[in-house]
Amino acid sequence: MAVANSESVLLKDFKIPTYILVSEAKVEKVPEEPKCPVIVFINSKSGGQLGGDLLVTFRNLLNEEQVFDLGEEAPDKVLRRIYVNLEKLKNSGDELAVKIQKNLRLIVAGGDGTAGWLLGVVSDLKLSHSPPIATVPLGTGNNLPFSFGWGKKNPGTDDNSVKLFLGEVMKAKEMKIDSWHIIMRMKTPKEGSCDPIAPLELPHSLHAFHRCSEADELNVEGCHTFRGGFWNYFSMGMDAQVSYAFHSERKLHPEKFKNQLINQSTYAKLGCTQGWFCASLFHPASQ
Repeated sequence: MAVANSESVLLKDFKIPTYILVSEAKVEKVPEEPKCPVIVFINSKSGGQLGGDLLVTFRNLLNEEQVFDLGEEAPDKVLRRIYVNLEKLKNSGDELAVKIQKNLRLIVAGGDGTAGWLLGVVSDLKLSHSPPIATVPLGTGNNLPFSFGWGKKNPGTDDNSVKLFLGEVMKAKEMKIDSWHIIMRMKTPKEGSCDPIAPLELPHSLHAFHRCSEADELNVEGCHTFRGGFWNYFSMGMDAQVSYAFHSERKLHPEKFKNQLINQSTYAKLGCTQGWFCASLFHPASQ
């Protein structure tokens, strides 16, 4: 991927007029259409303080209305609202709305789970033309951004770093990613309830997850069947246990997870204490 020069990056190429984003806003004349209009989603809790710093920088450089904090508003609500407004403007003959929808790109800053969340949202919206998504590596592993050439290291949050990234977004080539479908079945208990986990407790990366109805051909008698989709990877067993332990610890003590290197070290320690090579030491049979 070619590296852009921050001095050559023109912010007007990325800015979207407010009336395109907010239906109540007054229509404004734009002297030149943006070549690479972007909508930015940032997980302000990712990367320690980096997520919050990146949010401030993007909002300072672009239109504040096109930069969203995922901790404040879910991406599905944002995109539905914007696309409804785009359709309304297109139907009224607004040529800029047509061009922005055609050239629109999304930027998501966060870890693999955050990136997978946005991928799932875009997929579930079933748009006629899905916008490509660029990922800013703000997580611990950053496997998804790395796979698509965006790197593994947490980025800089200053103006020049963000401008450089925007330049890369403009020059980037589109690539495809696989979506996986998963079916899970649990035997119906003879006693008690087997109600599904509340939707809010499910990971965002497991998109469109729901319980199959009795009429669904996938439903099996004597079992509760659940179906959904995921991106990138899906863990079970020990790997999932370590990931969940890391997530739970970070949720309880966010102040301890302010550095990518420290996060990776913590992840490794959890892997050692919960891994197969240590598990036998804590198993009741070994006592």
